Amino acid sequence: PFLRVSLSAQPPGGQVALGDPLVLNCSVAAGTGPLSFSWHRGGSGAPLGTGPRLELRHVGDNDSGHYQCQVSDGDSVAWSPPLNVTVL
Repeated sequence: PFLRVSLSAQPPGGQVALGDPLVLNCSVAAGTGPLSFSWHRGGSGAPLGTGPRLELRHVGDNDSGHYQCQVSDGDSVAWSPPLNVTVL
């Protein structure tokens, strides 16, 4: 099974004002079995979160960068396209 992963952000485009909340949603178009999610920023090691949704309640200066969601269905692993988050 081929996983197609897409990423969306609230606010749209990933441009968020300092101190405001940011919500990222990871959605999978195809895939079977239980899905597991992990969130990464700029290829960093430790996941920022697990689950289809990542919420940053108060965005800080160091939260800008490229975010990606990794999805596994047990058979295959897929990455979302990177989403560039800009803190204004």
